[in-house]
Amino acid sequence: MHNFIYHNPTKVIFGKNTITQLRNELPTDAKVLVLYGGGSIKHNGVYEQVCQALDGVEWGEFAGIEPNPEYDTLMQAVTLIKQQGFTYLLAVGGGSVIDGVKFIAAAAHFEGEPWDILAKQAKVESALPLGCVLTLPATGSETNIASVVNRRALGKKLSFLSEHVRPQFAVLDPEVTYSLPERQLANGVVDAFVHVIEQYLTYPVNATVQDRFAEAILQNLLDIGPTVFNKDYATRANLMWNATQALNGLIGVGVPQDWSTHMIGHELTALYGLDHAVTLAIVLPSMLRHTKAAKREKLLQYAQRVWHLDLVDEEQAIEQAIANTEAFFRQMGMLTRLSEHDINDDAVRLVPRKLMENGMFKFGERGELTPKDAETVIRNAM
Repeated sequence: MHNFIYHNPTKVIFGKNTITQLRNELPTDAKVLVLYGGGSIKHNGVYEQVCQALDGVEWGEFAGIEPNPEYDTLMQAVTLIKQQGFTYLLAVGGGSVIDGVKFIAAAAHFEGEPWDILAKQAKVESALPLGCVLTLPATGSETNIASVVNRRALGKKLSFLSEHVRPQFAVLDPEVTYSLPERQLANGVVDAFVHVIEQYLTYPVNATVQDRFAEAILQNLLDIGPTVFNKDYATRANLMWNATQALNGLIGVGVPQDWSTHMIGHELTALYGLDHAVTLAIVLPSMLRHTKAAKREKLLQYAQRVWHLDLVDEEQAIEQAIANTEAFFRQMGMLTRLSEHDINDDAVRLVPRKLMENGMFKFGERGELTPKDAETVIRNAM
């Protein structure tokens, strides 16, 4: 196991009716900007709950953060913050809203061109404090330091990491998921599953806690997946907590991490507008087949511990584990081939080109993959 420092100070407030506790987490003198997406929170009762919880607090609101948060939209919020002097940000939504608010928090304090935070990985020295009310379990953004932002005009989807944008608190009420459409629930399961895979399916470093924890989350998601469309509190509660645990940093400490599937997936979203989880379901099976020699030991472990496969024929076990993974995605309603989304062979050329434009020449847990490998992965995912 590699050396690591683990510190996650985000306070999680979990369970039924927990939005009522929101007021207790805000500074008494804060001027709060509530930020959310397309307005679904006004139809499912979440907005009303937030308003009641903010009674007596000075606050305003900013709506319209997209499912893939757009840079130009986020900069409008930055302008509003500077004009009206908001001192605290409250994200109410799923991972995209929270990611967007993280960027807004950083950009509001940034001296210079905020796009450099994403395009040049300019260091974030400070940010506005933020908290969140999670409405869609998927990304784990509610307790981590990552943010992904889209800029459609440039055809780019880029990310940054900063401890300064880690949410100070996260309110997780599983009941708010009852109004979610099936597509978003399926996306949440698949997104969380692939988050675990990116940190787990690399190469062994004898990190037994991280491995067993990762395998437990994967098995939980396999159990949750087929029943997640039912409005069952226990199922939704476990989905929400598993998705948070999948990317709160714990299973990734001291181990090599991959993220090549995400890098390629981001380019597919930027090019074709596919849901993030959909791109992961397309790319991951092809990526695992392409890298099965490098990932052999962990793939065998995955086959045995997660899928309970016999390892007498190791090659067959690996192939079956990958096939089972793809079958699970399809069970969740995902189309796992690009052609099924009416995307033609142009993607084989465009995705590697976009990777190179964004400076991604080496990636994967060993830094051995290149845009040429991405070309093969995309071709095999057609």
